[in-house]
Amino acid sequence: MRVRRLVPCAAVWLFCSWLAQGAVHRIRVVERSDVLDGRSFGKAGPYERIIAKAYFQVDPKNPANRIISDIDLAPVNEEGKVEFSADLYVLKPRDTARGNGAILFEVVNRGRKLMLGQLCLAEPSSDPRTEAEFGDALLLEQGFTLVWLGWQFDVPREEGRMRIYVPVARNKDGSPITGPVRADFVPNRLEYRHSLADRNHVPYRVLDPGDPSARLTVRDRVDAPRREIPRKDWRFSEDGGAVELPSGFQPGKIYEVVYRSKDPALVGLGPAAIRDLVSFLKYNEPRRNTLLGAEFRHLDRALAFGVSQSGRFLRTFLYYGFNKDEQGKRVFDGVWAHVAGAGRGSFNHRFAQPSRDAHPHMNFFYPTDIFPFTDLTQRDPETGLEGGILARAQADGVVPKIFYTNTSYEYWGRAGSLIHTTLDGSRDAEIPATTRIYFLTGAQHGPRNFPPSRSGTQYLSNPMDYRWAMRALLAAFDKWVKDGVAPPPSRYPRIDRGELVPLEKVRFPKIPGVRFPDRMHRAWRVDYGPEFYTKGIVSIEPPKVGRRFVTLVPQVDSDGNEIAGVRLPVLEAALGTFTGWNYRAPEIGAPEELADMIGSYFPFARTEAERKKAGDPRRSVAERFADEAAYREALRDAARRLAAQGYVLERDIGRIVEAGMAQWDFVMGAGAP
Repeated sequence: MRVRRLVPCAAVWLFCSWLAQGAVHRIRVVERSDVLDGRSFGKAGPYERIIAKAYFQVDPKNPANRIISDIDLAPVNEEGKVEFSADLYVLKPRDTARGNGAILFEVVNRGRKLMLGQLCLAEPSSDPRTEAEFGDALLLEQGFTLVWLGWQFDVPREEGRMRIYVPVARNKDGSPITGPVRADFVPNRLEYRHSLADRNHVPYRVLDPGDPSARLTVRDRVDAPRREIPRKDWRFSEDGGAVELPSGFQPGKIYEVVYRSKDPALVGLGPAAIRDLVSFLKYNEPRRNTLLGAEFRHLDRALAFGVSQSGRFLRTFLYYGFNKDEQGKRVFDGVWAHVAGAGRGSFNHRFAQPSRDAHPHMNFFYPTDIFPFTDLTQRDPETGLEGGILARAQADGVVPKIFYTNTSYEYWGRAGSLIHTTLDGSRDAEIPATTRIYFLTGAQHGPRNFPPSRSGTQYLSNPMDYRWAMRALLAAFDKWVKDGVAPPPSRYPRIDRGELVPLEKVRFPKIPGVRFPDRMHRAWRVDYGPEFYTKGIVSIEPPKVGRRFVTLVPQVDSDGNEIAGVRLPVLEAALGTFTGWNYRAPEIGAPEELADMIGSYFPFARTEAERKKAGDPRRSVAERFADEAAYREALRDAARRLAAQGYVLERDIGRIVEAGMAQWDFVMGAGAP
């Protein structure tokens, strides 16, 4: 076994003389070791792991850094630079000349690495060490240099979570900056204390726990009127990081606290750190440099990948103009935003909470589903605002190739239709030639282990594993960026083909015991104050809410399965109905509201007799497939067709079929309800 380690107490500071002029100032290596005991991964050979901390210095006067919110209010060193640092993790071929020349950078999701699970079918891990945590090692076999960097300052203080360490903004005279902060939450059980942060993140603490102007309200749903809870009936915790209600927070209700805090973190240094590190790896000179004590060379292109929050981050990254580095060069050659819907996020404004998102019944009216939504410029006649996700990249000449992949949930729970429609929902929007959009039909936000279960939901969760398509799309993505080989055509629901419709026009069948939704997540015109778009300052909390944008959902067939998009074999040879929506279970409150991030699965009846007895309009399994062998062959045929079109890998066909057979056992055996 060949293992090399640099322990923290003996860490080495590594410099290159030319680095003094770049934003990456120095690197401190914590560990350097072989992956899986030096195992060889095809042509790429053995891989090594590098765990380190990257230190940055950015010039606030550089035009590329003027887009960072509050950059003029950051502390500077003697050279007038803003200093910060971030956790760094790299998996690279030991000999980078044997790699494929591509950096595959994953934007960590709340400090977590998800890429190996999404693309290598691996078990989750914050520090992959075992074979199971590398899955089938597809990314390593293909020779990618895998890079992760902490970018979020408020991630939970848990081992393995990657984070960035940034300064706080101060007034010019050195006094603290104060401002309004809003925290909302929906308990799933009776509680008496709740954090002011989203989920289990680090909160902005209340400035004065006794502040009489702080407000706590409660409402039943997103568009219901707020009811104020008298100030004498609640309090902030002693540490200023939570709110307490002696009478108890009720399950399913929306509680919202507005208070004042101080010392906003420079959240926009997160995207700047990613920009500068990737630019450094890609453009470093001389070509044979010894960053991290290892040779880094032959890295001629950079691909970005982000899941959910991280996908929204990438859309925001492009929107603000971070894809141009300090020297005016393009950072990412390809950007893949996965299950981001139409969202951006709180990644570059004062008192931003990067974890906050937007769902049907969680996190309301944060700067997530806000205009603009499409890559190309649109104008909102309601507000007069004009813009596009790629407007700055186009002006700077740094437009990357783009993949958007979304599931059914993103249309129901993340306003996904807005990335490819006009704001009034009347027609399809123009998509640039550099963008592909793929709808992973019938899937939910994240793939779950089989068999399906009810976890806080009224119906079985959606068991579709869409990762087979992700693996094929990655190969196509890299070929597009590297060689200009066109990837498979976009597949997403379109208005002009009747595949994308208003909620009330969905032709969902009347399945016994199933209630089709009469509501969905919406995107609203929101006013955060006059300096939000110009300075990143939120002065109105809660924000003023105007008219809704028009959001649409995919049309379905007679089984209730969506007709457009990349229909995986378990949908082409369906044994049930897959949806992007579900309902909250009564025991967690608000059972009339849609569940967040979870879809549904409604198996077909086994026989015609069962179907007729239940009054199910959908054909039974026996009416579709003569026997188990016929179902297996239908799966295989569907997989072969998709492989020929480039939507799944040829090497995965056998595993796709075997995974599909588990659904046969579930539906035809004792597993189905």
